[in-house]
Amino acid sequence: MEEAKAHLKAHGWVKIPSVLTKDDAAQALDRLWKAKQTAEASGEGTFQPILDPDPSNVRVFYLPELDQLFRDMLMHPTGMELTESVLGDRFLVSNFSANIARPGSKSMALHSDQSIVLPEPWLNIWAVNVIWCLTRMTKENGATLYIPGSDKWTCWDDVPANAPDLLVPFEAEAGDIVVLDGRHWHTSGCNITKDEDRAILFAYYSAPYMRQLVNWTAKLPQELQETLSPELEELFGLSHISYVVYGDLRYMADKYPKKLGGESTGST
Repeated sequence: MEEAKAHLKAHGWVKIPSVLTKDDAAQALDRLWKAKQTAEASGEGTFQPILDPDPSNVRVFYLPELDQLFRDMLMHPTGMELTESVLGDRFLVSNFSANIARPGSKSMALHSDQSIVLPEPWLNIWAVNVIWCLTRMTKENGATLYIPGSDKWTCWDDVPANAPDLLVPFEAEAGDIVVLDGRHWHTSGCNITKDEDRAILFAYYSAPYMRQLVNWTAKLPQELQETLSPELEELFGLSHISYVVYGDLRYMADKYPKKLGGESTGST
């Protein structure tokens, strides 16, 4: 795991094979299709024109609301440990969604996850995406495409005109995860196969001082919130009191005892 953490910090991504077994990945895929039906029955759309150019790209949002399995995946120790290695031990889940690229699906916009929620410059890692592969991911079936080294770009002007020529696919097997630095520029690939879906989940974690993409307090039903573990409550940001991320919070009398005692202030 230490080698994986080092690769993530150095290159902005890392692939971990076989985090799920093939059977577990297949079961998760079956649960995802059921979650899609549940979401549509509740009125949630699964085609988002603002993200995708055609309905062959299926989007299922708010996965933690739809199945205990997805809440468990958010807390998976492999994903959590790698996220903690770059964000620190305090972070939030900003969103957890799915993208199923069906045959004929086209690419979304080129972006980095930080560029669409934070103003430039992007000088540090403030977000991480843990991509769960429920099917294999190939160039032909719409694998996520990324630009190596783009995690070092700090502003929109750094994106070159030939960016499409620099894209390479993340290829992986069902059950693998890919952890992606939020500064890395990427897009969805085109699925040019005749009959092969590409199904992946995006567990999007962010620094605790960033506003989450989803207001989980409003989205998760109260009866579900009452069943969550303290760890999940904190991950969703459901506590009514937040926490200080950085800083020296010693009392004034402890930090400046002589000055507050009048011994070295020069006062009379």
